[in-house]
Amino acid sequence: MKPKPSTLTPQELEIMKVVWQKGDATVRDVYQDLLARRKVAYTTVMTMMKLLEGKGHLKRRLDDRAYVYRPTRPEAAVVRSMVREFVDRLFDGAAHPLLVHLVNDRRLTRKELEELARQIEEA
Repeated sequence: MKPKPSTLTPQELEIMKVVWQKGDATVRDVYQDLLARRKVAYTTVMTMMKLLEGKGHLKRRLDDRAYVYRPTRPEAAVVRSMVREFVDRLFDGAAHPLLVHLVNDRRLTRKELEELARQIEEA
């Protein structure tokens, strides 16, 4: 049986970024953070956080009368997994075409290109 894909939806990723930044967060904490950027319903945030818990991305504990959520994996591990899955799906597992596309599409600054070249040399 294939493991569940680790790719998060845009809304899930937005919530996870808030929880990663805070370390521990209640639904209200995440709701207030998101509300400062865009209109969102409290119940939507609550539902999404329950879904993320069900998918294994968050775990919760009862603290006083509120659940406090914590990520189950560090942000870097999830990003690495999502990038790997993206490269596998779009480029058949080959990172080279992605890098060529980014360079040709001029999405990298000269400084970023120099840093990339340095990292390639070190690898």
